[in-house]
Amino acid sequence: MKNPIFLLFLLSSFSFISAQQKKIKILNAEQTYKNQAKYPGAIILNGNVKVSHDGAILDCNKALFYKDKNILHAYGNVLVNQGDTIRQTSEYTNYNGNTQKIISWGNVIINDPSMQLETDTLHFDRITQEMTYDCYAKIIDANNQLTSKNGLYSTTEKKFTATTDVVVFNPENKLESNHLDYYTETGEVYFYGPSTITTQESIATANKGFYDSKIGISRLINDAKIYYDNRIIEGDSIYNDKNRGFASSTGNVVMTDTINQTIVKGGYGEFFRDQDSIFVIKKALFISTAEVDSLFIHGDTLLITGQPDKRIIRAYHRVKFFKTDLRGKCDSLHTNQKTGITKMFKHPVIWSGNNQITGDSIYLTSDLKTNKLDSLFIKRNAFIIQKDSAGFSQIKGKNMYGKFVDNQLTSLLTKGNGEVVNYARDEEKKLVAILNMICSNILFNLMDNNIQTIHFLMKPEGKTYPPSKYPNELRFLKGFIWREEEKPLVKEDIFKNEPVITTNLYK
Repeated sequence: MKNPIFLLFLLSSFSFISAQQKKIKILNAEQTYKNQAKYPGAIILNGNVKVSHDGAILDCNKALFYKDKNILHAYGNVLVNQGDTIRQTSEYTNYNGNTQKIISWGNVIINDPSMQLETDTLHFDRITQEMTYDCYAKIIDANNQLTSKNGLYSTTEKKFTATTDVVVFNPENKLESNHLDYYTETGEVYFYGPSTITTQESIATANKGFYDSKIGISRLINDAKIYYDNRIIEGDSIYNDKNRGFASSTGNVVMTDTINQTIVKGGYGEFFRDQDSIFVIKKALFISTAEVDSLFIHGDTLLITGQPDKRIIRAYHRVKFFKTDLRGKCDSLHTNQKTGITKMFKHPVIWSGNNQITGDSIYLTSDLKTNKLDSLFIKRNAFIIQKDSAGFSQIKGKNMYGKFVDNQLTSLLTKGNGEVVNYARDEEKKLVAILNMICSNILFNLMDNNIQTIHFLMKPEGKTYPPSKYPNELRFLKGFIWREEEKPLVKEDIFKNEPVITTNLYK
């Protein structure tokens, strides 16, 4: 059996020899002569010159034809037609019939069914059907205009690989990069290296990605960011649909509202531009930096909807929040920024100073001008516990209403089924008595989060005991649950007992 490598070599050699044997043919010239002194070895063709080679026709004003070398130098109004697919004009063209390589310069214009290319100098390899330039070019197709300093165009793939100062432009979008692949038939762009996409609605940046310029869809990867007016969206990967006003981000998601001073973070997020809404999951975190003491809210899911003056923040499942002077936990949370009311549902608990506050649901109202806490409503099974070195002061009732001043609880009204256990101390902090009373409605005044005065608004029942005489069975009111171990001591604790966070959410 013959060596297959040897056969392959023979076939390749035969193909090359066949290409060499295809000679440039002179179809027309008004004058044909030689000037060996000036152009040794050349046939001079002058006036309405037309030649052909392997399916291509070249027209020009004048040409030097080196028959032995199978090379043609064409001058003036050069036109090259390759079948019905490629039409090229230029001032000058050198064509090598053996290698089928063309070098053209001087106002070079190339047209094929999907685009037009304009440049000063162009190299065209007819065998590979690839064109290259390195002195800036402009490409125009049905979708865009592309400009770049360097580029390669494949006529078979209808693809440009453009580098250095690349701009893909149409009236609605502009993409700037230093390296990209552009497909003229589809308008699709794959970019590599730092790039920017600018539209009427946004500016997007990334180090790698895909962009469909016809339908306005992009996939941004590696340091991806989108700037929408006052919003910045960041992530490891961002999908953006310009026409739908929708973006989704995956991995290290950060959504920043620079005007309202809020930040939303997570592992996956969605942004709806027209609704000004955000959906975030996977270690979702909301941060408000509007005050010196920032607010941190975490839940399995965060949903933020509406314009700033009507914005609603919803957090679902395993919700925790942290401020220096207020911490809390519940299963779901609803904040209406128009009314300033935050509602906590399903086993809610709040820690204000050294007070633990629980109930079936808890409503917090903030002052709309100062953003500071104004009031508190505990709906059903209201219970407040304050730890004392000798035991626990407790307030219990059907419902409770509280008032805040400078984010500190200053007064509390228990309405319905009121009960109180209070460890009373004198000015020297010495325990002097333990109060155990029942009264339908009770008003408490507090200072520095400690009970100062108690007003029984109806006739109470019970008594005051000396500390040593207080019965053990009365130390805890029915429903007492101390939840101190659940309290976030620092902001990072809102993720306590969850999988390890791989990124620094607080930097």
